[in-house]
Amino acid sequence: MLQNPGVTERLANFVTGTRWSDLPKEMSHQAKRSLINFFAVALTGCRNETFEIALATLATFSGGQQATLIGRRERIDALSAAFLNAAGANVLDFCDTHVPTAIHPTAPLAPALLALAELRRMSGRDLLLAFVLGQEIECRIGLAMSPSHYNRGWHITATCGVFGAAAGSGKLLALSPQQMIWALGSAATQAAGLCECLGTAAKSVGVGNSARGGLLSALLAAKDFAGPAEPLTGTQGYYHALNETPKLSPLTDGLGETWEIAKTSYKPYPCGFVLHPVLDCVLDWRRDNPDAVVEKVKVIGNPLLGLRADRPKISTSAQSQVSVQHAVAAALITGKAGVVQFAEACVNDPTVAALRGKVEVTRDESISTVAATVEIVTADGKLHKLSQTAARGSDSNPMSDQDLENKLRNAAVGWNPRHDIAPLIDAIWRLDQSEDVSQLAALTVPRQ
Repeated sequence: MLQNPGVTERLANFVTGTRWSDLPKEMSHQAKRSLINFFAVALTGCRNETFEIALATLATFSGGQQATLIGRRERIDALSAAFLNAAGANVLDFCDTHVPTAIHPTAPLAPALLALAELRRMSGRDLLLAFVLGQEIECRIGLAMSPSHYNRGWHITATCGVFGAAAGSGKLLALSPQQMIWALGSAATQAAGLCECLGTAAKSVGVGNSARGGLLSALLAAKDFAGPAEPLTGTQGYYHALNETPKLSPLTDGLGETWEIAKTSYKPYPCGFVLHPVLDCVLDWRRDNPDAVVEKVKVIGNPLLGLRADRPKISTSAQSQVSVQHAVAAALITGKAGVVQFAEACVNDPTVAALRGKVEVTRDESISTVAATVEIVTADGKLHKLSQTAARGSDSNPMSDQDLENKLRNAAVGWNPRHDIAPLIDAIWRLDQSEDVSQLAALTVPRQ
């Protein structure tokens, strides 16, 4: 017996029935922005130790060279490429964020689509449409159970990202509505990822598997690999197995009229997005007070900030990406918040470590996830009160197209200063004019 039958069917019909002409121009432009950002963060993460270990492990079992690894000359089978490119994009916590749910929507989605694009010829319009639809599905599924799902300890990027990868890949494979339901069913049974793993390499397993599992789900469904009729709201389906009572309206209200990709934020700093409004405050203050000696810092933010990032005692780079104490200390001491500030050397800097111990966190439910208040007490006894109502890069204070291009250029220079990334940038902005996107990912690979 089904409970709330037809929910997955409606989502499947929406994905399979939506055409390029149904997509507002501004949403396809936002998809391009997300891809610019994706390649930037994937290039930043593709030589991380976590990526290297995962690549060495998977390469042992890979018999094919079907797909590109972002920024690298090695090639691997498509499913492993989806895993690795997703893990690399998310490993430094530098990827985009769907503000209402805290899902990082592109990391699980884009790698699956790009891997599939190297297996089957498709146009830029096909890719963009599948990307927007995949993000719509993963974010709506997350909205129906936010914030309880994240608060229970599920890593929502992984547990919902697998649906986005399945839906987007299924769109590219031209699945029928019935096959799309089956793809979402196979995705549902693979959905996994724990917040306990944040700050460790194990986080990348959930994110990588969401891309791989979504692509696999679509490929299986294309061969009529059957699944349940109602994987989301069935009596033993996804939501009920997770002990959730979903709000069904976000799943389908305004479907095809409003678009979740419009609520995407992009990160200027390589760390959890709840840290960004805090960093805005601290960096602005430090710029204006370069010589002030800090005695104490109090950070007041959304409960999610405390839940995910109240970590005064850390010892690794991965932990620093989700530590408000480290973010504040590193920013105050160096005046910056880039990849270097979240690297092992900065984590182990005794001056930074000492200041981490002077930062406390207070939770306030009236403050949004993109806002924060910071109080700094200096050695002269003065109290400096700072606030940010909308973090830089958030959907209400967005990075410009030029900002995103610069983020990609900086990532490319950091990977290989001799590699010209301009052709990739041009190709992304012209995706809707391209008849074959099979070489898009290859434009990230240095030729020398």
